[in-house]
Amino acid sequence: MKELKLHQTLLSTSILLVLAACGGGSNTAQGPDTNPPDTTPPPVALQEFATKVAACSTGDTPESGLQGQVPAALRASGFKGFNCNLQLIGQVQGEGGNWSSATFRDKAGHRCAYHATLTPTKTRQTPGVPVIDITNPAAPQRITSLTSKAMLDPWESLRVNAKRQLLVADNGTNSTGGPDFDVYDLSQDCRSPQLMSSIALSYDTGKSDAPEKPINGHEGTISPDGLTYYVGDYTNYKYHAIDITNPARPKLIATFDMTTESPIATRPHGLSVSPDGNRVYAVADRATPPLSEIQDPNIALNGFLVLDTSEIQARKPNAQMHIISATAFKDGSSAQHTIETKIGGKPYMVMVDEGGSGGLGDPNSVKSACALGMAPFPMARIYDMADEKNPKLVSKLGLETHDAKNCDTILPDISGLSIFTYGSHYCSVDNRENATAMACSYFNSGIRVFDIRNPQQPKEIAYYNPKSPSSVPGSSQVSFGNWREGGPDWCASRLDFDKETGTLTTMCQGNGLLVMKFQEGTWPFSESIASTLQN
Repeated sequence: MKELKLHQTLLSTSILLVLAACGGGSNTAQGPDTNPPDTTPPPVALQEFATKVAACSTGDTPESGLQGQVPAALRASGFKGFNCNLQLIGQVQGEGGNWSSATFRDKAGHRCAYHATLTPTKTRQTPGVPVIDITNPAAPQRITSLTSKAMLDPWESLRVNAKRQLLVADNGTNSTGGPDFDVYDLSQDCRSPQLMSSIALSYDTGKSDAPEKPINGHEGTISPDGLTYYVGDYTNYKYHAIDITNPARPKLIATFDMTTESPIATRPHGLSVSPDGNRVYAVADRATPPLSEIQDPNIALNGFLVLDTSEIQARKPNAQMHIISATAFKDGSSAQHTIETKIGGKPYMVMVDEGGSGGLGDPNSVKSACALGMAPFPMARIYDMADEKNPKLVSKLGLETHDAKNCDTILPDISGLSIFTYGSHYCSVDNRENATAMACSYFNSGIRVFDIRNPQQPKEIAYYNPKSPSSVPGSSQVSFGNWREGGPDWCASRLDFDKETGTLTTMCQGNGLLVMKFQEGTWPFSESIASTLQN
């Protein structure tokens, strides 16, 4: 019934908006005294595609096709990579990586990077999370690897909190997860993380025959104050709150059941937490919708929830999360994560998908979306959060590859691929309290950077799209069977801006750790402020 009511509300709202736009209503008064001319400026049309880069720097290799495209002919001849206003200056490929990465600067000034890799296989030489010294961004060096249980395959859960100086992950294990939860202390030397705890966590099911069940990790995030780690339990359809006030003794303090509480999609994924800890912005993941659902204008399930987490923040006994609002849309699927942020002093939220209107990017799902004139690939979108009960979409960050009008042009590019062909996965802003730029990792389209100082009109300012250099055992692109000789890499991890060095650090799956430098005058902007809290 919740879904039906939501659908009816969405439909009624749409009808009212259409009527308003067409001048519908009951006001029939005439004459200048009773019906003066409307001097309200017309509403600004929603920007669905980010403005392309205005100009690249001398020596760059600009895209040869559409924005975000690696054309089929170029793949066949051997793609060499594109870049614009962003240049690679440091790299540690190692054995590749998969989904998550993080950076941290310790009190001595050392700067370190960490990224996830896949579960060990017979071909792996250095399993676990590599610890990489990037103090000199032009000469990064792998120091060691973390091999506690959760660190062997943290999937999308690897996170750093600068305030508490902690590195945290749950056991992702190729998306099937496990109960393991690891916490490391980075305070003394980020090059030598100290294991504080490695424990298995379970939750109360409320059932007498099976009172406890292991938490299955997948993705997570740390609250800004560093006291709570939230886990998206993908297989049990729950969000869990773990108290890490004492990092040597993490404990589960709350669980939110998506199957009984969410009025839209019921699968958890990524999330973000407000600075005061009283709100969580959690996605509601609707994966690969059937064609009948895509075609039905009354059904919108994929989206996000705004949750009141003040009871958790106050550490009340039996703390609960409560829904404030639910927002759903049709032109996306597999909701990935959110970023609560401020732009120009006003509250906004970035929400990012992992799937397009028809699903996760295989040629059939792309064709289904294209046939309906809908975005075939996932993208980021920006919401005005001034009214948290009614988030307002202000822009989308589609590329030219997202435009259904270009489907015939891009379909040959993805022939023979099975998943994650084009489109977004993770984004980060340069400063959550004062966001001026946002960088996003895109499958097949590389790293894209946007000027978001005007959130209604995001502008692309730089990109770096690397070729996939080799078939490495730590890469999900390889394990998913989507690596191709001469093709682009999967760039799918979160990213970190460094204002001091003018660099952007992330991980692409075949290329491993990448440190890129912005062309002078590209970023930072005059309004940009250094930050250790970026997503």
